[in-house]
Formats: sequence, C-alpha cells, structure tokens
Amino acid sequence: MQKNDISVLKSGGEAHTQREILSQPALWQQVYQLIQKNSSEISRFLNPILQNENLRIILTGAGTSGFIGDSAQGTLQKIWRRPVQAVPTTEIVTHPASIFIRPVPTLLISFARSGNSPESAESVKLADAHCDELYHLIITCNGEGTLAQMDTVAPQRIYRIVLPEATNDKSLAMTSSFTCMLLSVLLVAHIDDLEKEAEKIQRLAEHGNTILKQKFLLETLVLKGFERVVFLGSGENLGIAKECHLKLLELTDGKLVCMSDSFLAFRHGPRAFVNENTLIVYLFSRNPHIMRYERDLAEDIARDRREITCLQIGGVDDISLPNSSKIDLSIDPQNPYQMIAATLVGQLLGYYSALHLGIDPDSPSSSGSISRVVEGVNIYKE
Repeated sequence: MQKNDISVLKSGGEAHTQREILSQPALWQQVYQLIQKNSSEISRFLNPILQNENLRIILTGAGTSGFIGDSAQGTLQKIWRRPVQAVPTTEIVTHPASIFIRPVPTLLISFARSGNSPESAESVKLADAHCDELYHLIITCNGEGTLAQMDTVAPQRIYRIVLPEATNDKSLAMTSSFTCMLLSVLLVAHIDDLEKEAEKIQRLAEHGNTILKQKFLLETLVLKGFERVVFLGSGENLGIAKECHLKLLELTDGKLVCMSDSFLAFRHGPRAFVNENTLIVYLFSRNPHIMRYERDLAEDIARDRREITCLQIGGVDDISLPNSSKIDLSIDPQNPYQMIAATLVGQLLGYYSALHLGIDPDSPSSSGSISRVVEGVNIYKE
C-alpha cells in the first residue's frame, strides 16, 4: 500500500469522520428548522435579558467549542449592541475572578459537543458564584450530557438548546458539531426575524456543497506532501482559521505542523514559520475594506522567491496569485453565515492528510494522549 495513494487508504462510506463532514450542508438546514421551531421560547427567554443596557455577554467552550466564540463574537456584538467577549472554559476554571465582574449582569453562552468535559460544568458553577445576576444559554449536541442536565442557582435563568443527535459527532475530531453550534448562536441573534435568514442558510448550504465537491483539488494539495500549513483569517475568520489549524493537528496526530493567525499579525514575526514546503490557506473576508489588507499580504507572499503554494477561499475575482489554487465562493457582505462553510476546507485537508499518512481519521491519536471527551482534568475548589 502506497502512502501517497489516497484512493487505496480511504475509509469506507460508514467511517464516522467522513460521514460527519459530508453531512453538514443538510444538517445546517435541520438546525435552522430546530431554531425556528423553538423561536418563541428562545425569544421569551432572551429578549428581556438583552434589554438590560449594562448586560455583558461571554461566549465559552473548550478547544473547538471555544473557537465558536472567537468566530461569533464580532457578529453578535454588532447585532446585540452589547459587549461580547469570547473566553475559553479553560480560563474561567483557573481565573474566574479575573473574568467575571460581580455587579455586572452577565449572559454566559456555553458551547459543548458532549457537555461532559469537566471544565464545562465547572464554568457554569463558577459563573453563578462570581456574578450576582447571571443568565445561561447552553448550546450542546448531547441532551444527556452533564452540561445539559445540570441545575443552576436560578433555574428560571437558564435555557438549553439541544441540537439534533446527528450533530453529536462520534469521531474524535469535532466537525459537524462545530459548524452546527456556530450556526445556532448566529441564528439566535436573529431570533425575531428568522424567516429573513432562510435564503442565507440556503446559500450557506450551497457554499458547503461547493467545497465538498473540491475533492480532487484538496487531495492533490495533500499529495504534494507539505510539511507545514498556515491558515490566515481576519475577525470572524480568525476563529475559523484556529479551528482549521486544530483539525489538521488532531487528524494527523501532530505529524503535520500547523499554525493560524490574522493576516496583519502574520507580518509581525510569525511569517518566519513559512518555508518552501508550506501551504498557506487564505480565508478571505466578506468585508471589502478588510479584504484590501488581506490582498496586500497575499500579493506580498506571492513575490517570495521560494514560490510558496497557497489556497484561496473566497475573495474578489480579480486576485491572480502565482502558485495558487482557488475555491470560488460568491461573496455576500451581508451574509454572516458564509464563514461557516470555510471550516470544511480545514476538515477535508485534515481528513485527506490523515489518509495520506496512513492514519485512521476516526481514531488518529496513536498514543491516546487526546480523546473525544477530555480526561484527567481535576477540579479544585478555591
């Protein structure tokens, strides 16, 4: 068996990771229908809270679930016009007094695939202990998980959104769970006018299917045997870049060296990471103004004498970069959901890279150092 023959190594059609990646465009439609079905209840819970002009909103989760907050923060703050901050549960558990402000009313939005990670439940408890007025919105893929089942200090101040069972990935790496939880919170921000979002969700699904059809392109890039991969994104796309980076790291068992950064920050030192065997993935912004900065960097890298290979996701039509491949996505500055589709690029590159290296994508950690639900975390009381 040749390691560069992906068609031989590819898992069967029932492989979890493969199925969960391919299922996402259809699942996004299901998530939209679920949020729409429960829109009245969500609105009754959320709208009175959002009326508080002093409200602070914290988005939290660990690992991939934490990157949901990074991706959604800017959009939610713009829509809700309240301070929104993304803080991982891994920071809340160790530094609650540095994060919560006791007299400030706070809405804690928690994301979790299983809801069984120790930090998930502890973050809810710590928030209750460190805030006088605390509200919880829990978005999870597992209705039987600890997070979905736990009680809080004030049960009337909590609302749970449990996504369809199919979003509760069986594989180690989170794929559909990430995109569906991210979509959920963005839809919640439009809870009073969801009908207007239907067409945008349809376009999101179309973008997802466009990326899924790029099998030959993505496999071809993987077969070039890059040593390093860089994902660059700005604002909302920086969260997506972080998630893509993590997917390659997890699915290749750390054998593929990866990093993520913003376009502008990449100039300030991290660009030293790039060598002649590096693939750079540009997650271009839907904002034309931001795109100007991104384009400057991409064109600068294109002049590198080492002829760095890159992959463009979206972007304006008139960008022509040497040593570049492109997945065309129709850019809509008014569609905040389209960043979700870009996540599939990282998932597919990770999946094909695992196969190329002879790694089972469903169980990539040969040492057992990482697992589907994080183990070994002890919770200590202050």
